[in-house]
Amino acid sequence: MYALLIRTLIIYFCVLVAMRLMGKRQLGELQPAELVSTILISNLASLSIESADMPLWTSLVPLFLITGIEILDSVLVLKFPTYARLVMGHPKVIIRNGVIDQKVLSELRLRTEDLLEALRSEDVYDPREVCYAVVETNGTVHAAKYPEKDSVTKEDLSLPDQKKTPVLPFWLDGQTFDENLAFCGKDNAWLEKQIQKNGTPKAELLAALGDEDGICLWIQKKRAM
Repeated sequence: MYALLIRTLIIYFCVLVAMRLMGKRQLGELQPAELVSTILISNLASLSIESADMPLWTSLVPLFLITGIEILDSVLVLKFPTYARLVMGHPKVIIRNGVIDQKVLSELRLRTEDLLEALRSEDVYDPREVCYAVVETNGTVHAAKYPEKDSVTKEDLSLPDQKKTPVLPFWLDGQTFDENLAFCGKDNAWLEKQIQKNGTPKAELLAALGDEDGICLWIQKKRAM
């Protein structure tokens, strides 16, 4: 039992290191090679955990070999555009001037329903409003509306901007977010003063959110009943 626990912890941290080395992407943004590497790594990890009689190195060696291949692949993609097009393909224009290119739709083996669903995620419900839409190499669809169909912004109406920075977390679950503080022109010393002024001990503080004007939301931890 203890041996299984130790093997699981070792595999867990090794997979974590491998994924960190490979870089961070959202699952839906993975390129085909990255997705294959992720699946292989997860299978190797599960095999070593499930089979107690299997030496640990039989999973760790291929795991880091796949990681090395993925890192090499990313370097080749960066250095050689031809190799990148061969491995990753290239974006495909699927809508021009409000007209769906059915040939591209067929080449990508996309259903019209899939395309419309992707457009809805871009806040587009009528393909005729789209001037240009492209299917990226990772499968996501990005669409540009005609200017007259696009949403009006404050800049379009020449309205003054009331707030330059969004509301960001400065403190969450005992962790200070230095990057967010710096983005809003603040620092850790300023945050400490604000916490003292608020009068809530850090142990009882769940979150502090703010912007360039200061803290705008304090959230205290709820005491267990």
